Amino acid sequence: MPTETFEFQVEARQLLQLMIHSVYSNKDVFLRELVSNASDALDKLRLEKLWDDSLDADLSDPHIEIDIDKDARTLTVRDNGIGMSYDEVGQLIGTIANSGTAQFLQELREAKDKAGEDGLIGQFGVGFYSGFMVADEVTLLTRRAGESQGTRWSSRGEGTYTLEKVDDAPQGTSVTLHLKPADPENQLHDYTSPWKIREIIKRYSDFITWPIRMVPEKSGDDAGTPEPETLNSMKALWARPRDEVSDDEYHELYKHIGHDWRDPLETIRLQAEGTFEYQALLFLPAHAPHDLFTRDFKRGVQLYVKRVFIMDDCEALLPPYLRFVKGVVDAADLSLNVSREILQQDRHIEMMRRRLTKKVLSTVKEMMTKDQERYGTFWREFGTVLKEGLVTDAENRDAILAVASFASTHHDTEPTTLKQYVERMKDGQEDIYYLTGESRQSIENSPHMEAFRERGIEVLLLTDPVDEVWADAVGEYEGKKLRSVAKGQIDLDAKDEDGSDDDREKQTQEYAGLLGWMKERLDEDIKDVRLSSRLTVSPACVVSDAHDLTPALENMYRAMGQEVPRAKRILELNPDHQLVKGLNQAYKEREDRTELAETAELLYSLAVLAEGGQPKEPARFVKLMADRLERAL
Repeated sequence: MPTETFEFQVEARQLLQLMIHSVYSNKDVFLRELVSNASDALDKLRLEKLWDDSLDADLSDPHIEIDIDKDARTLTVRDNGIGMSYDEVGQLIGTIANSGTAQFLQELREAKDKAGEDGLIGQFGVGFYSGFMVADEVTLLTRRAGESQGTRWSSRGEGTYTLEKVDDAPQGTSVTLHLKPADPENQLHDYTSPWKIREIIKRYSDFITWPIRMVPEKSGDDAGTPEPETLNSMKALWARPRDEVSDDEYHELYKHIGHDWRDPLETIRLQAEGTFEYQALLFLPAHAPHDLFTRDFKRGVQLYVKRVFIMDDCEALLPPYLRFVKGVVDAADLSLNVSREILQQDRHIEMMRRRLTKKVLSTVKEMMTKDQERYGTFWREFGTVLKEGLVTDAENRDAILAVASFASTHHDTEPTTLKQYVERMKDGQEDIYYLTGESRQSIENSPHMEAFRERGIEVLLLTDPVDEVWADAVGEYEGKKLRSVAKGQIDLDAKDEDGSDDDREKQTQEYAGLLGWMKERLDEDIKDVRLSSRLTVSPACVVSDAHDLTPALENMYRAMGQEVPRAKRILELNPDHQLVKGLNQAYKEREDRTELAETAELLYSLAVLAEGGQPKEPARFVKLMADRLERAL
C-alpha cells in the first residue's frame, strides 16, 4: 500500500507547535512519557492474552528497550507489547479526542513557571507529542498482536503526517526520535549519552514493573553483541518497606499512574494482613482534573494480584464520590482472570472497598486537624464531589460530615465545620440554618436572610448544586436539625420573651382579610399567603413548604430526565413594611379591587425575582410595572 499523507486535527497541530517551540525547562520528561506508554502497551498485551487464549502473541520476554545511535543522532524506545493497528494509529496519534483539550491548550500557553509547565504536559494522553520537544522528526513503527501487517507513522511536526502499511514490523511499537542538533554548550541534555538515559530512567521510571533495557554502543575492539543493561529495579513501591522509599519515588509513581505532572497532595499507604491480605498505595491529587464531572471520566485505581497487573480504573474498589483518588491495590488471593462483573460480586473486593474508603476519609480528617492549608486545598478541589457521598453512602455519612466545611455568615472568607457551627449556636437555638443559591452574594442578598442577619444568627451559605440534595438527605447533625431558611415556618420571634406572641396574634387578625383574598387571587401560583417573621426590610418573599422540593431541586431532577410535579410555593408578607400596610388599608377601604389585584400580582412577582426566579409572564410583569411607574411620575 502506498504512503498516504494526512493533516493533523486542529488541536493536535496547535499542540505540536507548542511542543516544538516549547519553553519547558525540563525536556527530560519526553522519555518518561514514551516509557510510560510502552509500559501500558505491555500491560494491555498481558490482559488481552489473559482474556483470549487464542491471541497469537509472543509473551516470552516482555520488555522495553532503548537504543541510541550517536552518529545518526537517534533515540528509539521499543516495546513488544500490544501494538496498534493501522486505524488505531490514525485515531490515537493523529487526533486528540478529549473535550478538555481547548482548556488544556489555553493553560499550556499561559503557563509561566516550571511548576505550571510540569503540571500540564502529561494530561489528556498527549505524552507522545512531547518527543517533538527534542526531535526534528518522529517515526513510529507498530504491529498489533495477532495481526500480520504493521504500520509506519512519520511526521516532522509541521502539520501533516504519513501513514503506510508494512510487512516486516515486529510485534509491539517502536518510537524513533531524530534528535535536534547537539548543543556543545549544554551536554546535560545530550540524549545520545548512556549516562543521561540511565539518570532519567532511574529518576522517573525505576518502579516500572517491566525491564527497561539499554543496549550499549559497541566498542571498536568488540566484535560481539554487547549485553543489554537493565536500567530499572522493577520493585513495586507498595511492597517495599516504608523507610526504603523516598517521597520523590512515591511522587513519580503517582505521576505515572495519574497522568499528572504535579506532586500529589497526600500519599496513603495501607497493608492488610490476616485471612485476606492486600496492599494499597493511594494518592490524593493536588488539583481536580478538568473532566472530573463528565460522564466519560475514568475513575478507579489500578488492581494487581500478586504483583501482576489486572485492571486499570477498577471502579469497584472505591465509591464514585472518591473517583479522584489514584493509586494501586495489590491483592494476594484474587483470581488472575477476574473480570469487572465478578469484581462487583466479590466479597473480598467489598471488604477492600470499605476499608479503603474509611482510610481515605480518615486521612482527610487527619489533614484537616494537622495542616489546614493542605486541607483547604483539598476541599477547594474536591469538596463538591466528596459531598456526593452524603447522599449515596449512609455508612460513611458521619465521617464525611466530619471533614466537610462550608461558607457561613460567621466569616467572609474562612469556611466552617458543622461542629464549629454548633459550638457557636446562640442560647435557645435548636436548629442549624442554611440557605442554598448560585453564589454567596446572591444568598446574602436574599430576603430570607433578613431576620437572621438582624438577630445575628449564623447561616450556612451553600452554593454547590449537590447541596440541594444532601441537606435534605442528611436531615440533622448531632441531634440538631438542618433547616433551610427558605422552607417551612420559621418563627424566630417565638424564641423571644417580650410578648411578641401576643403581637403576632394581633397582626394575624389585622391582616386576615387581605391574606385570604390574596390567596384566592393568586391560587394558580401559590398554596398559601401568611405573615412572615423572616423579613425586616423586604415587603414579601416566597418559601417552600417544609416537605416540598425547592425550585432548584425540581429543575435538577428535570435536567436528569425525571419528571416531578411542580410544587406551589407560599407567599409571606412583611406586616411592618409600608407597602404591605398600604395594601391592607386599601383592601379594607375599597370595594373595587381590580387595581389592588394587579398590586398583589406585582408583589408576588417581585418576591419571585428577589430569590433569583422569573415571573411566570415576564412581559405582563414589565407592562404592569411600567404602568405603575408612569402613574407615579
